[in-house]
Amino acid sequence: MTTDRDEVIKTMKSMDGYKSGYEKFPSELSLKAQKSCHEYNKTAPDETEKYHKILGKLYFKIGGIFLLTLCIATFTACQNSDENKKASKDIFAMDTYMTVTAYGKNAENAVDEAVDEINRLETVLSAEKKESDIYKLNQTGSGTLSEDTKDIVSEALKINKTTNGAFDISIYPLMVKWGFTTQKYNVPSKSDISKLLKNVDSSKIEFDEKSSSIKLGKNMKIDLGGIAKGYTSSRVMQIFKDCGVTSGLVSLGGNVQALGTKTDGTDWQIAIENPDKSSDYIGVVSVKDKAVITSGGYERYFEKNGKTYHHILDPKTGYPAESGLKSVTIVSDNGTLADALSTSLFVMGKEKALDYWREHKNEFDTVLVEDNGNITITDGLKKVFKSNFKFDIAK
Repeated sequence: MTTDRDEVIKTMKSMDGYKSGYEKFPSELSLKAQKSCHEYNKTAPDETEKYHKILGKLYFKIGGIFLLTLCIATFTACQNSDENKKASKDIFAMDTYMTVTAYGKNAENAVDEAVDEINRLETVLSAEKKESDIYKLNQTGSGTLSEDTKDIVSEALKINKTTNGAFDISIYPLMVKWGFTTQKYNVPSKSDISKLLKNVDSSKIEFDEKSSSIKLGKNMKIDLGGIAKGYTSSRVMQIFKDCGVTSGLVSLGGNVQALGTKTDGTDWQIAIENPDKSSDYIGVVSVKDKAVITSGGYERYFEKNGKTYHHILDPKTGYPAESGLKSVTIVSDNGTLADALSTSLFVMGKEKALDYWREHKNEFDTVLVEDNGNITITDGLKKVFKSNFKFDIAK
């Protein structure tokens, strides 16, 4: 990537080139002029004065060219500096560390607005904050949703249908019972799980998108944690665009979404974490205007009596999904969709996940890492995914 410092050095070198030419050329001309003037002084004193005037005009013209070149070079450097200006902020929201980065003359304003929007959405969408839409809905069982909440719930219910229930926002009471919402971890009894499973079924939610009205099933509570960060990253991209930013990146935990390309015109290089070693990665995907979102059991888990329990629950069993997958990465134009599908495909397992991709390959691509370490990528990534590990390509 070309930095502001590189551009300045480049400009300075260009200026030095012109300056060297400016100094060298008149010096040689001056030496010739002195000899000529000496001869003229012997024979034609009037011509000497005439030559001095011509030489003075020549100096003026060359000096003018240098001055103009200097102004152009300085303007170009300032322009490039504005285009490559970076603004970045780290925040903690939605129970994860986030970094928001933008480039351009409006970068700082765009980042500030993005941070404000992240904090606003956390307040609106949280199942824990008493002032949020979701908290109020869970207390009353019905209500009218705000625009953001309506959009996310609508998308969540559509994905619930297309994934045959692998993604279900009504899993929330079970997440609480396992302690994943409070970090007070607990292995529920079979009877507790069976009792709570009766209320896990998003198809029982009555939702009218036109009026934004919603009614939950009996004893049902919902949580948007499996889709909210993806929606948030997409909102940040829209804010960047509204601010005139054409290059930016947002990282919300395992969720990364990129706007445009890097400032040098090349694609963003997004590393996919190795689920077996957090300091390593299984590969890198080159993207522009894409979300790259990963879900895996290694992200949040606890151990009890020698057994590991991760946070991605299977809505059909109420237990952590045992699908044979360690992690799922989704690459898509749509951050909201990518977030929900990274969880859904993890629950499905490899074969069902690939079948789902074949039916919706125009919407996303995926990288699947199995428990045995095998890596499979879908056909749409074969030109943009690089890895030191062996991997298969699904078609």
